[in-house]
This record gives sequence, C-alpha cells and structure tokens, in this order.
Amino acid sequence: MTEATLPEYEVYALRYGTRDAKRANHFIGGDPHDAPMPMDYYVWLVRGNGKEFVVDTGFGPEVAAKRGRTLLRHPAEALAMLGVDVTAVSDVIITHLHYDHVGTFDSFPVARFHLQDDEMAYATGRHMCYRQFNHGYEVDEVVGMVRMVYKNRVHFHKGSAELAAGLSVHRIGGHTHGLQCVRVHTKRGWVVLASDCSHYYEHFEKKRAFTTVFHVGELIDGYSKLDMLADSSDHIVPGHDPLVMQRYVAPSARLEGIAVCLHEAPLV
Repeated sequence: MTEATLPEYEVYALRYGTRDAKRANHFIGGDPHDAPMPMDYYVWLVRGNGKEFVVDTGFGPEVAAKRGRTLLRHPAEALAMLGVDVTAVSDVIITHLHYDHVGTFDSFPVARFHLQDDEMAYATGRHMCYRQFNHGYEVDEVVGMVRMVYKNRVHFHKGSAELAAGLSVHRIGGHTHGLQCVRVHTKRGWVVLASDCSHYYEHFEKKRAFTTVFHVGELIDGYSKLDMLADSSDHIVPGHDPLVMQRYVAPSARLEGIAVCLHEAPLV
C-alpha cells in the first residue's frame, strides 16, 4: 500500500488530569529558573478506517488521591465525550506501565493490550528492587497486566510493529526500558504520539532529559527516532505538556480544554 492510499486517521488528545510542579522537577540537573511548570495527563484516541485504538488508559480516583494528582475526569468519561464506549474497545496500546498510562485498564473488559516485551520484563524484573525505577509503577496494576497475559489479552511487540495500515508502534526506551511511541497517518501526514518519550516539547527540542529515566542515552537517542518517524517536529506530540491544549483546536466548543484534534495543523 502506497502512502497515497493509506487510511487517514483522526487523532485526539484527551486531558484527564493535572498537577502543579516546578521546572526543576522536570529536568535532570535541575533548572536555573524557579518557575512553575505544571504537568497535564492525557490519553489518546486514534479513529478511522472502521477502527478505534485507545492509547493509554490513565489513572483513576484512588491513585490520584494516593499520589496527590488532580483528576479532572475519569479517562473513560473523557473518551465517552468523543463517543467511545470503553466496554467495546477492542485494541488498547499501552506505551508503558507507569501508573498514569495503564491505571484504568480494567475499564476495557474486551480489549487486547499492545505492549512491548521489554516493558513487561522491566516492570517485573530486577530493576524494580530500586526506588529510582519502581516509583512510577503501581504493583497492583503490573500484576493486573500479568493476569491479562494469562487470559491471552496482551499482544506483545518487540521493536516496531504495524497494528493496522497507517498505524504502528515503535520501541524507544529511555524513560522506561520498554517505552513505545505510536505513529499514525493523518490528513496532515505522519503524527507521532511520543507519550513519555518526551514529556514536554522542551525535552525533544532542546535534547534535555526528564528526571525519571532508566537509560539516559536511549532517551536522548529517542528524540532522533521521533524525528525520523514524524513528518516534522510539528508532528510530534509530547506526553504531558499543557501546551498541547493550546496548540491544537478542540473538536467542538463543548470539548474546549478537554480534547484537541492532533490530525489538524497546530494553531501556533
């Protein structure tokens, strides 16, 4: 299939949570500017060619309270605003197993979960003995995903894999050992959902590293991989930047501040 005949998907970012933070929280080595740098939390929807793929499943109220995060709306509620019935979704891509990316997976009773081999090995292996690596995981969620393996509901990938025409996953690593991004063909070209391959625009633009990281070298190298996969830097969507909500248009006035259309060209 040539690029001209590939399906053109709609892609949405849905903001479901937020927290206050400072710039020094987000960069290895800190930052000379003692300024606020809040963090937003997203799930994503890819829709088109008769298919719906949900990318990540966020966290729910219990973990929000435990970790001091502001839950604006349950991820399932946000998806419902775009007409998604989570009880019927057949495919969920889990970029990695951190609490804010896999936390409500049990809201998807029939879905199969797309995950990298390396992420499951990492989340259940020797490095979880150390706080530096394990603090982003919730044990019950990791165990829950292991249970999904035994129910034949986890589809493992090793590196890059095409899930449908014009939709693929790519192992990047760095932040966690098995972190993957998602590449989607849209009417404006190839869009890359970076998830935590780049938390903020500033990370990939200035080649800086987030503070939670397994392999700094892989993380920095990953920015070049994102560049190669996307049609331009304007086609890379970071995983936690509040600027995403400012740079893209909402699908309707009702969804202002909740969802934006990543298949449309950015406003700025």
